[in-house]
Amino acid sequence: MSEQVVRLYENLKIDVDMVLRGQGADPAVIRQRRPNLVALAEQALAEGWQLIKPVATYRILPVENMSTESFTLAGDLWLTGAFVAQHLAGAQQIALLVCTLGSGLETKIAALSNENPAYSFALDGFGSVAATTLRVAVCDDLKAQSKASGFHTSIPLIPGMNNWPVDVGQPQIFSALDTTRIGVRLNESAQMTPRKSISMLIGISQTPFDIST
Repeated sequence: MSEQVVRLYENLKIDVDMVLRGQGADPAVIRQRRPNLVALAEQALAEGWQLIKPVATYRILPVENMSTESFTLAGDLWLTGAFVAQHLAGAQQIALLVCTLGSGLETKIAALSNENPAYSFALDGFGSVAATTLRVAVCDDLKAQSKASGFHTSIPLIPGMNNWPVDVGQPQIFSALDTTRIGVRLNESAQMTPRKSISMLIGISQTPFDIST
């Protein structure tokens, strides 16, 4: 059974335009019409780095049995749902992952929500982009690690996608990981705290996965 890995990510690449997009804005339009919002995004980018601790934890477990509705993993762990079984069909191993930015940014955003909502929103945009960038970095690392061993990886499956409900997927992933090691917990509604956290599954196989499914 795979040991749990914890890894810190300190070199994420994020720029001001990405922060603006994280707020749902078009950078070109904002730069032309609302330069004050560009300044807030620049400030959020500069301060945001001081408020996050991008970290991920994962385990890679062998698949013992599979059906059209479920997987049994080493350690008597289960993954259920036709969506998961369809997209990870053929996997010899499955990586269960959780990544987070930590609680510092979330605390700052909440503290500014009434006092300075525009800047709070800019910080939230930074956080959204940082969380997505972290997810991509974690997936890229796992893909490179698997490729070096002659394996292929699937697309990441995230609870809440299609027909894989959050209240089903999150507990299954968390059952395999000690997420207190990275400061993440799951509440009674199967939501993660801190909020800027992402959980996911990635299949690992000797043959390429069917990306058309």
